[in-house]
This record gives sequence, structure tokens and C-alpha cells, in this order.
Amino acid sequence: MTDPLHSLTLAHYLFTGAVLFVLGVIGFISRRNLIIMFLCTEMMFQGVAVTLVAFSRYHQNDTGQTFVIFLLTIAAAEAALALGLVVLLFRRRRTLDAQAWGEMKG
Repeated sequence: MTDPLHSLTLAHYLFTGAVLFVLGVIGFISRRNLIIMFLCTEMMFQGVAVTLVAFSRYHQNDTGQTFVIFLLTIAAAEAALALGLVVLLFRRRRTLDAQAWGEMKG
């Protein structure tokens, strides 16, 4: 009997990364809630991270894994800024609907 972890190929990981990214794009486009849009952006980041690690492992090179460290750092900074912005926007209008912020006053 073969070990299921050793039978996974590069295509399996690329498919998983692509599914995560596509689901994130669909969620970002179809939802109006700012928090859901933010979470879908994070899902897209994770899809890219899975793909980078898979290519890095396939080519026996640590460059992709290094890029994932930078990607996770950027995602953490983006999460902090986005959460602060969402809290500020909610305090102003008491809604997280993205269309309510479509018309900004200057």
C-alpha cells in the first residue's frame, strides 16, 4: 500500500492554490460586506502562497518559500491596516456595506 502523501503531485498543489485564488476572487467580486471582501483577499494570498511553495518544492529551490515569508508579512500588514480601516468606516456610518461608501464626500 502506498502512502497517500507521497502520491501527491505538483498538479494537486497547483489545483489547490488555483481553487483558493478563484474562490477568493469570486467572493471578493460578489460580496458587498467589507469584512468578507477582506477575508477573500486573504484567501487569494493563501492560494498564491500554496502555489509558490509547491513550485519551490518541485524545483528543489528555497526561493519560493522565501517569497512566501514576504507574502505573509505583507498580508499581516495589510490585515492590520484593513481592520483599522473597517473599524473606522463602521464607526462613521454604522454599516459595512461597500456600496454605502461609493460616494465619498471630499
